[in-house]
Amino acid sequence: MFFLVLVFPFYVMPYIEERFELRLPHALPEMNGRVLFYRYGPAIESLLDEFDRTRTPFVVVEEDIELARNLRNRGYAVVFGRLDEEQDLLSGVAAARAVVANADDHANAVCIMIAREQGFSGPIYALADDPMYRPPMIQVGASEVFTPAHVLAAALAARASTRISPPAEGMHMLGGLVGLAEFRVRAGSALAGMRLGDLQLRARYGVTVIGQWTCGNFSVASGPATRIEAGAILVVGGAHNNLAKVESLALPIRRRGPIVLAGYGVVGQKVAEMLADADETTIVIDQQGLPGVDICGNVLDRLTMERAGLREASAMVLTLSNDSEGVFATAVIRDHAPEIPLIVRANRAQNIPRLYQAGADFALSVGQVAGQILAYHLCGEQAAAVQQRLKFIRVAPGALVGGHPWRETVRERTGAAIVAVERDESVIVEFGSDFVVRPEDVLFVCGTFESLEAYLREFHTAVVTV
Repeated sequence: MFFLVLVFPFYVMPYIEERFELRLPHALPEMNGRVLFYRYGPAIESLLDEFDRTRTPFVVVEEDIELARNLRNRGYAVVFGRLDEEQDLLSGVAAARAVVANADDHANAVCIMIAREQGFSGPIYALADDPMYRPPMIQVGASEVFTPAHVLAAALAARASTRISPPAEGMHMLGGLVGLAEFRVRAGSALAGMRLGDLQLRARYGVTVIGQWTCGNFSVASGPATRIEAGAILVVGGAHNNLAKVESLALPIRRRGPIVLAGYGVVGQKVAEMLADADETTIVIDQQGLPGVDICGNVLDRLTMERAGLREASAMVLTLSNDSEGVFATAVIRDHAPEIPLIVRANRAQNIPRLYQAGADFALSVGQVAGQILAYHLCGEQAAAVQQRLKFIRVAPGALVGGHPWRETVRERTGAAIVAVERDESVIVEFGSDFVVRPEDVLFVCGTFESLEAYLREFHTAVVTV
């Protein structure tokens, strides 16, 4: 028995593992039409799932044996080997459709050089950690070099700061008479679960509901049947005094005050840098007392949140390195400060639904960002924008002449909404039952870029320049 216990783990198991490793290919298959991915990771996880679903051929070259086994068990085409030890590992790559380098910056450079040495003349896309290495990678043969972590940071910062990304483009054309406000609909609110047609917000308060944010997606208010979701953030337009009346029904989101940032890693530091460039006051929380950290502590600690003045903040950005901790922190913060916008970074895309369930208003992973970038270059697919935007435009009346701005099923037909009418150098924001659009009027229409294009087509009109 002692002999078996001694021999089995030290001799038998290594022999079995060695035999098992030999089953993993150490050479590329026929590469015609295939995309080669060098190293697997969260940045390409979502893209490979999509490639597998659409049966787009690809091969992953992986240097970690355990990870290679897992990928093979998932049905992926995997080649196991180390580029620095097996120079002919990429033999045959010349026939590939494209190469994506997803290792660390130094290993990416080696992969790019070997691929070019093997005669590959197609596009090579590299995902870099540090933008400083972009020129050297291009010099050794990369076609494009992307930094998904920085793109992710830019998207998170834009959601937190109205100075970086204002609520709607073109609001300045309305002057000071009309505003755009955001209201959180609590579960016990009189708005929760109600349809717009039953609430009659336009008739009672003179405001127009543009749409609502739910789970990071913006949906336009398409008509009276639109139902307001509990926990959603309503986007409402109208005169400032009318917007104030809606505060009794929903909690207005304050856009004044500092932005609290928790997590000061690579993404967190870039978010803080972008917020500082936008002249935003930022309070940084991290467990390590690094330069740039304002409060050294655990964001899960209520004392830390109180020191940061979280309830008085205009937004909270979570850029923690662990998704499990991020999900729990999201729930704790939502309980402590239920009204503030909560923007969360995730490592893996499959954890995004959990973050929304825990209370996040906007969540994004590096895999989603990298997947959108690579899908555009590899497949020519125009990915959906990370940040959905609202816009105001000034249009001529067109086919709406003689009609009422709120009774011509504008939202049902286009998804856009008429917020105000300019007439005789004055702006009208409330329309009585006898109001009629005149040929010389100018209409202010708000919506997403897609709904505004639909409006221009439906009512045969064009944008009026200032």
